[in-house]
Amino acid sequence: MTKPIIGYIETVQLPLFGIECDAKVDTGACTSSLHAEQIEPFTRDGERWVRFHVLFHKAAAHLDQICEAKVIDRRVIASSNGDRSHRYIVKTELIAKDQRWDIELSLSHRGSMKYPMLIGRKALAGRFLVDVEAES
Repeated sequence: MTKPIIGYIETVQLPLFGIECDAKVDTGACTSSLHAEQIEPFTRDGERWVRFHVLFHKAAAHLDQICEAKVIDRRVIASSNGDRSHRYIVKTELIAKDQRWDIELSLSHRGSMKYPMLIGRKALAGRFLVDVEAES
């Protein structure tokens, strides 16, 4: 069976966060990432959670959303320029190309980037072929 093709830029939805935006597909990145500001950890029912503000105003997306998610991990992640930082990792549902599945998402400040979200190879594995020339 042939896998569907995903472009290097895709329109995606994160329904649990009420977000729809264009995202960059990056097979060089292991973990997917979402722009987040004002990340505040808190405890709910004895579990670690985070509250964060997705505030992003560029051509790819105009977002102003307060979100909450259960923390599944906190990892050291290396950015594209080699800087390492501790990031909260959450799990959420992603919708792209008429498919829905759960992904891990790191929360990081992507304000200097063109797109508020990056889709890494863990989220893509086994689902799509990537066409680096295609946009949604």
